[in-house]
Amino acid sequence: MDQVEELLYKLIYCEGLGIVGKWRLLHFAMKFEYTDFNIDEVIKITNTSGNKGVLKESWQRLTTEWLQEKRNRQKSVSFFSERYPESLKNIPQPPLALFYEGNIDFLEYPSIAMVGARLATPYASQVLYQFIPKLVLENLVIVSGLAKGVDRLSHELAILAGGKTIGVIGCGLDRCYPKEVSYLFQEMKQKQLVLSEYPLGTPIKKHHFPMRNRIIAGLTQGTCVIEAKERSGSLITAQLALDNGKEVFAIPGEILSGQSSGCHRLIQDGAKCVYRMEDILAELPQYRLDFLKP
Repeated sequence: MDQVEELLYKLIYCEGLGIVGKWRLLHFAMKFEYTDFNIDEVIKITNTSGNKGVLKESWQRLTTEWLQEKRNRQKSVSFFSERYPESLKNIPQPPLALFYEGNIDFLEYPSIAMVGARLATPYASQVLYQFIPKLVLENLVIVSGLAKGVDRLSHELAILAGGKTIGVIGCGLDRCYPKEVSYLFQEMKQKQLVLSEYPLGTPIKKHHFPMRNRIIAGLTQGTCVIEAKERSGSLITAQLALDNGKEVFAIPGEILSGQSSGCHRLIQDGAKCVYRMEDILAELPQYRLDFLKP
């Protein structure tokens, strides 16, 4: 493990420092080719204003031997690895590393995010039953967040169609949240791909969900939103995709219940209104030229 990569993993396990501060220190190290920071230098460079006591205690514990033992316990792809997805490198404060279980080759295929309501209605299920098998036939990897509702059904239908699917979670790969998807979680770790930027033992926390969503949005070529209310985590993913210059698709729904009000708002704001699979393919780079042919 070279010195910069050792610093990267030290920052992953470091407590008391957020992702912005971690990248500030890592950029400093790369620019000045210096990695032997003492705790006072860390605090000064990262402009830390949080719990400095936690940071100091954590920094002292993270020895080379301790980090190597932790790395040996699980598979990961660091930001400096050739296998790290190029699309993720272009987002603000990308994950320092991706911990994974399953087939890492899936990261090399074109992919689309399918996100939506956790309390999905039969309408959302019908849409997914129509779309997912067709997207799989086009060799698109289906990416979602391994939550209930739209996420779970998207993964399940991709597997049933003989396709590839990636789940991105907001905790360590030894934790399953929610418990209702535990069977799917275990199957995907063995036969598909599950990713997290958090090492083993990391519990689920509220702020991990938007962090997880930025990976889903950054990893994929486009994000399709099915049944999202006005205030929804799926809209966060869609906005992150837009911020990253990715395509955003929204499935229209009925207007009375408010179940799809977030999708309708996305359409008003410029997302592509989708009612057939070809509407998605026409906007993705590898298919666009085919749709422009007479």
